[in-house]
Amino acid sequence: MSSDKPLRILVVEDEILIALELESLLQDLGHDVVGIAASSKDALSLGRDLKPDLAFVDIHLSDGPTGVDVARHLSGEHQVTVLFMTANAKRIPEDFAGAWGVIAKPYTERGVREALSYVTAGQPREAQEARTVTFVPFGRGARERSSQMS
Repeated sequence: MSSDKPLRILVVEDEILIALELESLLQDLGHDVVGIAASSKDALSLGRDLKPDLAFVDIHLSDGPTGVDVARHLSGEHQVTVLFMTANAKRIPEDFAGAWGVIAKPYTERGVREALSYVTAGQPREAQEARTVTFVPFGRGARERSSQMS
């Protein structure tokens, strides 16, 4: 993914204040937020219709812990790059459901910036070197294995 142009981003978050704050931050960083979804149904519909480049996906949505299924579908069916946002990383499956990394909640501007940098550079370094408290990338090998399983 190139950093030459703004990313088209889908925010999948059921807490509207968090979603709006993230939308504002992403816009301030020069990206286009194409939609906000609070449920898995809305996320899948918007993902199909809007064809975003990137989706920030909360694991626990208004209809339950369905964010993992959303991530798996968006990355597998629509080739959307996915980043999880969660306060409970234990819910992330071993295959990462096609996601590139996770941003710890409550997120920070720094964590979002690091995640965007990681995504736009197409993973410029090994995951261990990129690890921070606020953003943890999943290694390329893990992502490739998970996409082969789809």
